[in-house]
Amino acid sequence: MLESLTPTCEAEGCERTLRPEDRQIVYESPGGTRHVYECACGTVTVTVTR
Repeated sequence: MLESLTPTCEAEGCERTLRPEDRQIVYESPGGTRHVYECACGTVTVTVTR
């Protein structure tokens, strides 16, 4: 379910939709998969899924 959500930059005044091509790092651990996105505004967003 969470995999189908679209991450959004939550920087003040931005709120851009983060696209797959904005993803810089994917890291898997026993705690879940982390996706690190860098928005065009320079803000970094991390999402975690299990």
